[in-house]
Amino acid sequence: CEGYGDYLFFYSRLTPLKRGDLFLRALSQPVAAGVKAVIAGDGEDRPRLEQLAKELNLLDRVRFVGPVGEADLLDHLARCRAVVFVPFQEDYGFVTTEAFPAGKAAVTCTDSGGPLELARDRENALIVSPDSSSLAKACAELAQDASLAETLGRNGRAAIAPLTWDAAVRRLVLP
Repeated sequence: CEGYGDYLFFYSRLTPLKRGDLFLRALSQPVAAGVKAVIAGDGEDRPRLEQLAKELNLLDRVRFVGPVGEADLLDHLARCRAVVFVPFQEDYGFVTTEAFPAGKAAVTCTDSGGPLELARDRENALIVSPDSSSLAKACAELAQDASLAETLGRNGRAAIAPLTWDAAVRRLVLP
């Protein structure tokens, strides 16, 4: 973690189930005016999301960076304010397990599935209803309150610390 920058980071395969459109619609809400975002990834939904960002007049605050390599991913995780991951019924949610070690809070939804295995509302994440208004409020809150982002991120790092390969092997192999 190199700090808590001025943008939220959304990265994933850009497919309808990852709900990038929900994130964009949230950013278009008046409460989220001024919230900046970087969207990384590629997939069949990318052209639609770029068009939606244009239609919602978000291109001055939302930057699509396409697929990123490991170095760029780590750089964004080190510098973003928080990570937004709002899929529908994700099986596990590696995005959360990558955000927490970087000391970043996650924003996810009550129906996102896997991310909810680690995310705890107001402990290490903000968990909201899957609607643009609720998501907009959470995004705005983190964008406006670096201290909250830092506290949630620090708690996320602590929550994931026990998840090591040694611990997994002990749990799976040893009685």
